[in-house]
Amino acid sequence: MSKLQLRAFLYQLAAFAVLFIAFRFLIDAYTGLTGIWIPLTAFIVGTIVGPKFQAVRTKDGEKLFMKWLFIKGIKEIG
Repeated sequence: MSKLQLRAFLYQLAAFAVLFIAFRFLIDAYTGLTGIWIPLTAFIVGTIVGPKFQAVRTKDGEKLFMKWLFIKGIKEIG
């Protein structure tokens, strides 16, 4: 695993964790769901809404890219 692949994994994990916790509290506060349905729904929504990070080898070397539902196209990170 290269340095950029590790960075992509950590960015992916951090983004998902923040979104999961936020959606878990929002779903608990504003819906009538109970029990296992709260974290399950937060997991699904966090997975769909969260940005996707990937390290790709190109002609210019390895680069980190991000794709997100709210941004058009693919964006190069650093």
